[in-house]
Amino acid sequence: MEYIPKYKKVKDGFVGQRMITLPPNVQYEITQNPLIQDFYTTALGHYPHAIYHDRKRRLGSKEYILLYCTEGNGQITLGENKYDLKPNTYIIIPPHVSHHYQSSTQNPWTIYWSHFVGNKADLLYDRYIAAPVESVRAIARSETRRKEFIKIMGILESGYEMQDLELANLSLYNLLVNMIYSKVDISTAEKTDAISKSIEYLNNNLSKTFKVEDIATQQNLSVSRFSELFKLKTGNSPIQYFNKLKIQKSCQYLYFTDLSIKEICAKIGYEDAYYYSKAFKKLMGMPPSTYRKEYKTERTKA
Repeated sequence: MEYIPKYKKVKDGFVGQRMITLPPNVQYEITQNPLIQDFYTTALGHYPHAIYHDRKRRLGSKEYILLYCTEGNGQITLGENKYDLKPNTYIIIPPHVSHHYQSSTQNPWTIYWSHFVGNKADLLYDRYIAAPVESVRAIARSETRRKEFIKIMGILESGYEMQDLELANLSLYNLLVNMIYSKVDISTAEKTDAISKSIEYLNNNLSKTFKVEDIATQQNLSVSRFSELFKLKTGNSPIQYFNKLKIQKSCQYLYFTDLSIKEICAKIGYEDAYYYSKAFKKLMGMPPSTYRKEYKTERTKA
């Protein structure tokens, strides 16, 4: 198995990748929620055929890291031990332990990963290491498991409403429990109803503007019926929800990039920076400049 020449190391940037990192203010809200404060993800993602993926943390991470391989292979150095990660295997790297992982160059891995923390995370890790087997665990191939991980990412990509955060973290907890205890995953079919499709469409077109009629017509529904169903599902009107998605997306730009306010407005479909700032403050309780100053920090996850 060949590994990565030093000059080609990359941390992310793979075709088809998905990555979600929760901003500090969202993580803080989670720590105040008794339902999920004991186990929650701070970041998670999917790296397909991730050639040259290479991460090295001499002092380890502050969080647990799950690496679940579905295709290809790679190598993990954990302390003084080396392990091969192959299809249908996974490993949990504990906090504050020196580690280095890298994808094979000949057969690059496809991995699903998550950083997670909390008191229940500690307890789950205790169960994980209690089993008399190697640190890398073999697990039955499961399309359901892969779809569940994708569903969790989709929930977090749709916004940071507390119900979404609860559902995503409880689902991830259940997924990890099933992996550690090697039980069959509970089948959870992804919803494909008209409103879910509309939410996905809106989330993929944040730079545009729409009338409610446009979205309702896509689903062959009247405006009144569509609006009624939308509010039942989300608690918001379609326009209110779309604006929330735009503001939440702008939070990511403020947090992870150096884009100007004008550039961010263009990406989320706001023509007027003043109107954007006003809408941002109404939802987030502070202007965009203050949010960036308070929360912008080092961007470094799996």
